[in-house]
Amino acid sequence: MLHLDHGFDLRPADPSDAARIALWMAQPHIQQWWHQDWSVERWAQEITRQTSGEHSIPCVAAVDAEDFGYVELYRVRHDHLAEYYASDEHDWGLHLAIGDLTRVGRGLGRGLIRAVADALLRADPSCSRVVAEPDVRNTPSVRAFAAAGFAQQGELQLPEKTAVLMIRSRTQEE
Repeated sequence: MLHLDHGFDLRPADPSDAARIALWMAQPHIQQWWHQDWSVERWAQEITRQTSGEHSIPCVAAVDAEDFGYVELYRVRHDHLAEYYASDEHDWGLHLAIGDLTRVGRGLGRGLIRAVADALLRADPSCSRVVAEPDVRNTPSVRAFAAAGFAQQGELQLPEKTAVLMIRSRTQEE
């Protein structure tokens, strides 16, 4: 478990989290953007696949000791996103879904985004940027990333969506 700023915790997901993640991903506010409203079995397989590779790290986020969201951390160099912008070998990418509907729209997302980005930059001195690529139509997500210190760097036409490239760069102080 990784303790982040502002009372957030982040831990690697494992197949025992599949039921909760499947429930979260089936909720309309997540499904419309993630398109991963899969069965528990498929989520268990996906978590196993991710944890056995180098591409991404699936995580469960908690606040006040209550799990509330799903986070994927990924090395952009291992992702198709690297083909769509001038990526750096050490860029980290971030996907986030707040599964607990009672926690949506309360600023929790932007706080978690900031805490995760800060933690990635502290933990990896070679990394100078954390990136995200929310769907251009997902206004709440774009706003949350902007409020967490990510700057919009234009739109990207990805195979699955038109995205806003959002970048949180390391500051001089960091």
